Amino acid sequence: MKLSSMKTPKNIRNMLMTSLLALSLLSMAAELRAYPPPLPTTTIDELRLIWHDAKRDRDVPVKMYFPKENASPLPIVLFSHGLGGSCENYEYLGKHWAGCGYISVHMQHRGSDDGVWKDLPLAERAGALQRAAMNISNATNRPLDGSFVIDQLEKLNLDESSPLKERLDLKRIAIAGHSFGGYTTLALAGQTFVLPLGLTRNYGDPRIKAAIQMSAPAPFSKRDLDKTYGSITMPTMHMTGTRDFVAILPQTKPEDRRIPFDHMNHTETCLVIFKEGDHMIFSGRGHTAAAPEKLAQDALFQKLICAGTTAFWEAYLKGNTEAKQWLLEGGYAKLLDAQATFEVKTPPTQ
Repeated sequence: MKLSSMKTPKNIRNMLMTSLLALSLLSMAAELRAYPPPLPTTTIDELRLIWHDAKRDRDVPVKMYFPKENASPLPIVLFSHGLGGSCENYEYLGKHWAGCGYISVHMQHRGSDDGVWKDLPLAERAGALQRAAMNISNATNRPLDGSFVIDQLEKLNLDESSPLKERLDLKRIAIAGHSFGGYTTLALAGQTFVLPLGLTRNYGDPRIKAAIQMSAPAPFSKRDLDKTYGSITMPTMHMTGTRDFVAILPQTKPEDRRIPFDHMNHTETCLVIFKEGDHMIFSGRGHTAAAPEKLAQDALFQKLICAGTTAFWEAYLKGNTEAKQWLLEGGYAKLLDAQATFEVKTPPTQ
């Protein structure tokens, strides 16, 4: 009896240890099966071109990042820079996406690019940028640049002299952009612009299948917002920060950056809001004398931006169901942790 009473606890302890080990192994297996955000795994190359749109008598420079070795047709991401930027900016995104198996095509928009300010005295630059932001021709030409670039990519894919001949998957095209480029993104994704006298205008390009906008400005008018953004039916990701404000008109309060997300009702859409993130976390601070802690925060945010955006492309350009589940069902939110909030909306079932 005494011996038996001593053996029983030991047996129970062994059973508990076996059970805990089994649970631990199951947990490890689940972690291994969990979707990992893609990381660049291939050497990339770059190509710079300047295409001329004879119809508008307008040059459109592009800088393209693409995998050097992969010869198969690859999905395409167009990228639109912010006010005063160029196709040389947002390199961290272009290199990351290309290294993950995409062709990243960074467009430059004449009239709202760095040509607006770079040759002016410092005191005159803000005014020049403000005039460029309010110039209606810039707002019109930006989405037209995007559609024109897709036209040129179709020709490039057939060009015997191009390193990208037959490497462009023209059925899997996406658009992304920051600030004024966020406006460009939503315009090409199908935003409806409500004009005076009940008129509307739409620049949507049906060749584009998915969109990511960062810090798009709010529309001048807050009327008919469901109509303005409800016409976008492609999967769309939105990114902003709790301090996402710039002085250039049209001014958009940080809380208004979520307006497009809130009024998209006919598509799968998600919203990332980086805590203490300002307008520059998406583009970088260039050569400004930012504090080291601010630069460190930017680097962290940009890693999270790369992870989420690449998973989004994997889900909606490559049809990766694991990426979609990770993105929409808590995996990305877990990665963001305390650095950002994450919201998801899906259209109501019919």
